[in-house]
This record gives sequence, C-alpha cells and structure tokens, in this order.
Amino acid sequence: MVGTEYLTYTLKNGIRLIHQWTDSPVSHLGIILNTGSRDETGPEHGIAHFIEHTVFKGTQKRRAFHILSRMEDVGGELNAYTTKEETTLYATFLAEYYDRAAELLSDILFNSIFPDKELTREKEVIAEEINSYKDSPSDLIFDEFEELVYDGHPIARNILGTFESVRSFTREDIFRFIANNYHTDQMVISSVGNISFKQLISVAEHYFGHTPEKPRPWQRQKFTGYQPHERTQQKDTFQVHCVTGNLAYDSSHPSRIVMVLLNNLLGGQGMNSRLNLALRERKGMAYNIESSYTAYSDTGLFSVYFGTEKENLEKALQIIFKEFQLLREKKLGTLQLVKAKKQLIGQLAISSENREDLMLTIGKSYLFYNKVDPLKTVFAKIEEITAAQLLEVSNEILDPGNMCRLIYY
Repeated sequence: MVGTEYLTYTLKNGIRLIHQWTDSPVSHLGIILNTGSRDETGPEHGIAHFIEHTVFKGTQKRRAFHILSRMEDVGGELNAYTTKEETTLYATFLAEYYDRAAELLSDILFNSIFPDKELTREKEVIAEEINSYKDSPSDLIFDEFEELVYDGHPIARNILGTFESVRSFTREDIFRFIANNYHTDQMVISSVGNISFKQLISVAEHYFGHTPEKPRPWQRQKFTGYQPHERTQQKDTFQVHCVTGNLAYDSSHPSRIVMVLLNNLLGGQGMNSRLNLALRERKGMAYNIESSYTAYSDTGLFSVYFGTEKENLEKALQIIFKEFQLLREKKLGTLQLVKAKKQLIGQLAISSENREDLMLTIGKSYLFYNKVDPLKTVFAKIEEITAAQLLEVSNEILDPGNMCRLIYY
C-alpha cells in the first residue's frame, strides 16, 4: 500500500512492515511487538523486561560479545526497551548496513538461547536497576501511582519486577512466555532510512519471512472497577512528592486528541504551561511540575506530578485544583485556543525531525491502528478541536473528586 508518506507491506506469516524513505546516510530499523509487562502472570512479573535484556546474551550462532559488536563494529547502535504493552528491538546504522541490521534483529528475536550463566549475571544487573529506581522517588512514584489506580489488574505492576520474581526466572519460563505472547500478527518491522521499498521487502522476507505464521488467540483483560482513593507513604526525602490523577481515554477513543491538547495546555513540555506558570513561576513552590497522559490499548491515565516543601503541599494542591476548575467552568477564548493548538503542532513537527523517534512512532501506530496518519492529517485534527470539546473533556477528566492521589512524605 502506498500512502502519502509511508509504504506498508504484510509478510505471509502476518508480520507487517512500514517504511519511510529518507535521503539521510543514517537509517533506523526496529521490530515492535505488542507484548509487554501487562501480559505477564503474577509469577512472571518482570519477565518481559528480563527477556528484553537477555535476548542480547547469545543466539544459536552468536555469543553476547558478537551480538553487541555486530552493529558497533560499523559505527551503529543496537538497543531495546519494554513498556507495559510493547517490546521493541531496534538499530541505528549507516544505510549500507540494512542487511546486517535486519539479520541481527531477526537472529536475536527468533534464535536467542538464553544461556544460564548469562541469565544469572543479568539478574544481578536488573537487581541494581531496581535499586537505582527505588533511590529515585520522583520516578518510583509514577509506577506506584499506577498500582494505586489499577489495583489488582496486571497493568498495575511495574515493568522491572521484584528481586524475588526476577531471580526465580528460568530458561523454561522465558521460552514459555515467548511461546504464549510473541505472535506474528502482533509484530511490526518499522524502517526510516535510505533504502528502496522493493529492496526492504526483499530483506524483510529473507530474514523475517521464514518464521511460521502464529496469530494471537487471546485478548487482553480489560480494567474495570476504578475507585478513587488516596494513599500516603513515609519516605526519607527532603521534598514531599505528589501525584494526583484520573482514568482517561484509551488509544482508540475519539476524544484522545482533545486530551493530548488539554494535557499539553495544563502541564506539557512548554515552560508556559498553566501549571508551571501557576506553581513555579508565580509562587516558587516547585522546581518540577508536570502533567502526563498515557493512552493504553483499552484504558488511559492522566496525572499531575510535583515536588515541594512539606508545608506547601496543601496550598500547591489548591492551586492545581483551581486551574482544573477554570478549565471546567469557562471555555478557552479564541486567542487562547489558537495559541494552544499552534504550540502542540509545533512541538509535534519538531519531534518528527528525530528520525529514530519517527521510526518508533510510525511502527507503534501501525502496530495498534494498522495505519499512520501523516503529520498534515494530525495537524488538521488538532485544528478542528473546539473550545466546547476541551470544556467537555475537562469536566470528564479534571474532577478532583474522581481522582486518586499518592503522596510521599
């Protein structure tokens, strides 16, 4: 299929391919799987992330050193990450090494052997990662907030796992998780680089077309039963850390783009966001104040985070809730709405210039929606947002009485 900017193709086994051609000497190739930590059972907590670490530790024909050196020997990079819904392996390299990158990604995805010695060593590496994470309350609080919101559901659990769960994993556990969760119709090969689409299809068929077709036979368990509540935890910190938030729209909801604009207006990356101006610039109460909106496949989460002096906690919350109230009671003026749209459009345009991020973004979009909207289509959708829509979403999401709250004292 030929689109305005992207070319797509489906291998016979169901693995999909998406490509954007560029004339840059640097290219990017990734394989994105619709499998993450929410797909684990209780005893498997952390195994998706553990597999992401250990696929680099040996295949049927390569040892760990040879895997790491394969791209670095030609100046390239090999990387991976895990989220609650995805596992991604990807490489950045000079365009002449497309074949090398595709062969290596295929090898570690389909032929990793997970040697016991390497597994033992990597368990200690992840233990240190967990320790590092626990030393950072401003990071830890986000995961514990999701545990509060999604209490009892698999999506609640953090990605890293626990010391006990990670140290219990065996090769058999890994192969069982892969067999149960790695399905060809839930994989996308994403490419941004200087290669013809015909040549890329040939490369993809050669290295990814051999694996048998394996469609996914199950669907994820949807979260239900949300109950707003508050939790306070004692922490040995200089600041109080606080997250407050509410369920929001899933990734397919028609109001998702309105929520993106609302979040950006409230506490997005701009220093002129409403919360940053109200709490930091006018009151000097916080160094960091931000809001975030995460859209999962079947749920979503909006949250506001800040750190402040203990005596400022209640006043800071009052200021934040006042900003919520303003957005719930009064439509944005024409000039305010135009400025908010222009800011978001500009940020999206600038971020698209990072071609590694672009490769990951189009791959994820194609994985979940089976399409990618060109930037001009996204911009048009933003321009169509009305003040009435923002008011409606604000009233649905920004009700303090329907929010969870987690505080670290």
